[in-house]
Amino acid sequence: MRMRFLGSTSEAGACPTLYETDRGTIVVQGLQVTDAEALADLRDVLDGETAVEVPRELITEIARRVLPDGPATAFPTSGGTLSATG
Repeated sequence: MRMRFLGSTSEAGACPTLYETDRGTIVVQGLQVTDAEALADLRDVLDGETAVEVPRELITEIARRVLPDGPATAFPTSGGTLSATG
């Protein structure tokens, strides 16, 4: 797999950072979530998976640059909650 840097909201190349892969997926580099209460809210975490925290501004900025219709159609909301399916 090869990755292409998309962007970061951090200085000097620190995380969080987003990458696009040659597989058509997005890789997230960020600080691992370690708060027990937050981790308890996750669903169906498989072996080898982890949660990382990324500022909403980073996702919105990358969506503006990468997606043809921008973030409005990529991440429709329902009651203030992000939804991948609309």
